[in-house]
Amino acid sequence: MASDIVHAIGQFTDLTESEISEFTKIARIKSFEEKSYFVREGQIPTEFGFVLSGLFRYVYISDKGKEFTKGFMREKSFISSYSAMISKTSSFFFIEAIEQSKVMIISNNEWEKLKTKNPKWNLLLVSLLEKGYAIKEKREREFLLLNAESRYKIFLQEYPNLENRVKQNMIASYLGITPIALSRIRKKMQE
Repeated sequence: MASDIVHAIGQFTDLTESEISEFTKIARIKSFEEKSYFVREGQIPTEFGFVLSGLFRYVYISDKGKEFTKGFMREKSFISSYSAMISKTSSFFFIEAIEQSKVMIISNNEWEKLKTKNPKWNLLLVSLLEKGYAIKEKREREFLLLNAESRYKIFLQEYPNLENRVKQNMIASYLGITPIALSRIRKKMQE
């Protein structure tokens, strides 16, 4: 577990193992059952996490119960309703566990203390925000310019083996189509 967090953080910054251990010392590990929530819509989040095992999705649910999956977060991913957390406002989406999962959790208060004590943590934050922004920009372009089949092919490339872990209706909501349309696309691609 510790090596996962060291590797994940090491991709974004030059923090040493001992510096990263400061992060793990103030974190706690929590288990999540399938269909439980790390963050609920309407909740003011006060912490973020690092997925040690399992799978989550960011999902909006309309007043009529329609789901819109914003993204999937696998092992070795950070999860947060970050803008709500830093602005101390309600989250607009849920972060739902799709599988039994374990998350290393850190409170925003402890995170702020860590960043104040060692400014190198700000480099990690900037890198994570830049990565998130790039993903958001790419996804918007795909929705505006590509058809559903092209978006599905990109999903398969970017999330290899995820199709076996996620229900078809979740994939369809991620692609912005119905499960029936996804079945047609899959059938067409198999021919």
